[in-house]
Amino acid sequence: MQVAALCLDPETGKVLLITSRGTGRWIIPKGWPMEGRTLPAAAALEAWEEAGAEGRIGREEIGRYSYDKDQDSGFAVPVEVRVYPLHVTRLSGDFPESAQRKRRWFTPRDAIRMVAEPGLKALLRGLPKAEV
Repeated sequence: MQVAALCLDPETGKVLLITSRGTGRWIIPKGWPMEGRTLPAAAALEAWEEAGAEGRIGREEIGRYSYDKDQDSGFAVPVEVRVYPLHVTRLSGDFPESAQRKRRWFTPRDAIRMVAEPGLKALLRGLPKAEV
């Protein structure tokens, strides 16, 4: 299981996507749970490390999706991702993975087109202003 932050602009309803380090695909910030942190707190930390996003993290997950995570062995392992909303209040240009990733705001409708995972697309379809 992984945790993710769906970074939202509370004023515009836009979604912040980042590129993955390996393939450059558009994704949301995510990672493994961390000892000593709640799942939402771990998701918020991933948003900071991977996207430079800070804000108010929701305590309740807004959905889940699964994807196949490629392993060094060449095999793919299915991973469930629990997603928590993060209402972004600050976006920093200096964050731990800034040199390794791109980030961009998308309307929910455009974000649906940009991400590859069907479950993440479905979660994005549930957002306001995501009519397709």
